[in-house]
Amino acid sequence: MTMDQALAFAILGGTIVLFIHGRLPYDLIALLSLLAAVLTGVVPADRAFSGFSDDVVIIVAGALVVSASVARSGAVEAVLRPLLARMQTGPAVQVPLLAFVVMVLSAVTKNVGALAILMPAAIQLGRRTGTPVSVLLMPMAFAALLGGLVTLVGTSPNIIVSRLRQEIEGEPFSMFDFAPVGLCIAAAGLIVLAFGWRLLPGGQRAGTAKDATFTIEQYTTEARIPAESKLAGQTLAQLEALGEGAVRVGAVIRDRDERLPLKPGLALAAGDRVLLEGEAEDLDAFISRSGLDLVGERQKVPSDAAQVVEGVITGGSPLIGATPAAFDLHARTGLNLIAVSRRGERIAQKLSTLRFQAGDVLILKGEAERVPAAMDALRILPLSERNVQLGLNRRSWLPPLVLAIAMALVAARLVPVAVAFFGAAVVLLVLRTLTMREAYESMEWPVLVLLAALIPVSGAIQTTGGTDLVAGWISVVAGSLHPVGALALMMVIAMALTPFLNNAATVLVMAPIGASLAKQIGLSPDPFLMAVAIGAACDFLTPIGHQCNTLVMGPGGYRFGDYWRLGLPLSVTVVLVGVPAIAFFWPLGNL
Repeated sequence: MTMDQALAFAILGGTIVLFIHGRLPYDLIALLSLLAAVLTGVVPADRAFSGFSDDVVIIVAGALVVSASVARSGAVEAVLRPLLARMQTGPAVQVPLLAFVVMVLSAVTKNVGALAILMPAAIQLGRRTGTPVSVLLMPMAFAALLGGLVTLVGTSPNIIVSRLRQEIEGEPFSMFDFAPVGLCIAAAGLIVLAFGWRLLPGGQRAGTAKDATFTIEQYTTEARIPAESKLAGQTLAQLEALGEGAVRVGAVIRDRDERLPLKPGLALAAGDRVLLEGEAEDLDAFISRSGLDLVGERQKVPSDAAQVVEGVITGGSPLIGATPAAFDLHARTGLNLIAVSRRGERIAQKLSTLRFQAGDVLILKGEAERVPAAMDALRILPLSERNVQLGLNRRSWLPPLVLAIAMALVAARLVPVAVAFFGAAVVLLVLRTLTMREAYESMEWPVLVLLAALIPVSGAIQTTGGTDLVAGWISVVAGSLHPVGALALMMVIAMALTPFLNNAATVLVMAPIGASLAKQIGLSPDPFLMAVAIGAACDFLTPIGHQCNTLVMGPGGYRFGDYWRLGLPLSVTVVLVGVPAIAFFWPLGNL
């Protein structure tokens, strides 16, 4: 091992350790990795920022803008609304149908965008039919990942692998080169999802509406007993009786922070604050009957101008880590925080001191004309049936049409992928289907920075001969395996690394190693590149490996360990179906 190789591996090893440690943002870790590579001379100074102009960054950015425009157009929801209205049967029909629709959308838009489009409709469907949301959302998230395997732009690993193939063989993968293998895996995955929902929390109790209240609808709100209230002097038991069994008192707080024991005979006093737990509709009825004042409603909004919305805090929200008091939510946005739901956990503290987390589901109230912009600025995804459809404009069919034209141009090989999606994004902005501010907000900046920073670092591993060295070590093991076994080994390694490295980083590290391994054992690199892309795109075991998994965690009420229930059989299926499919459609034959 040369000095340059040792330095390159040391930087990469340190990057992986920091990713796993998780104390620093992964985009900052990538920037530190790039800085270290430049300072040690592993990456030449004149190549340090080459990743920011790389085609893969342009493609991902363009795809994000186009996907956001399609999502905001309302066209997809308009098409699907009649279908969803007829899905009044149980989860045995709902799960495979929703999963199939998400798969199709994920093949033509960014998978997380496709999931975001359909989540509100699925939650409303669950509420109407009594199907627990936990039964619907995780299969949809996994279906989004599977659908993204079908086309070049469905998921970031495919885009990155395509660029790496161009460097290795002089020609990138085309738009539908991924389709034969991706369709096989998606079809097999759909079968697993159609039956596997029974493994999820609530899956065996899907028939009752009562069980649905233990997922997204179980909110916590904070209310105060007003001075003139008849409740002053009454007991806790009398207060809870107003809830008719649907609302529970989680805490009684007197004066500043004195928590009183929750005994049925506890005498309530004016000014006491109570934390109430229950379904959104039940809480609303309870507040109305009891005459309590909502603590979160700092300023009354006239009823004729008010709008109440539900939404989930997404990963890019400025609320994350802040409290309502410190963020000064109402003063900055005009919204009042009414209630919070957190992954099925009980909240036993004042809402003003609660630190927001990604995945928290909020009920917010504000003036109808201010709500859309405020939700957009806070990066909160609406979940309820919306009175105001965010971003809907009169050119609702333009974004899907522009996307279809871009994909057709790429499929016909008339323009490169980067040019097609860059052009589509610009056209949609000119047509004002998306504002410039909305376009900037649609960018997943941490992912783009990670890609741009790690591209030269991963390139250094290759230029120093490090990939050949690692491939040689793996070939010692792979040499004793059948070529199909070596292919499976690469897929499993990529699948195992993705939860820790992020799927984009996994591809940047493993794809060159896979191609080098293939050459060392005398096989074509194409199937090994495919195996790495699929392994990196299929993280079904954790809520943190992909944004789709994170997005459904709060609304679905999932815990970390719930992902294994359905994710493990699905991961095994991907390997068992994907490896033979790759070997069939992309022959391993000698170079």
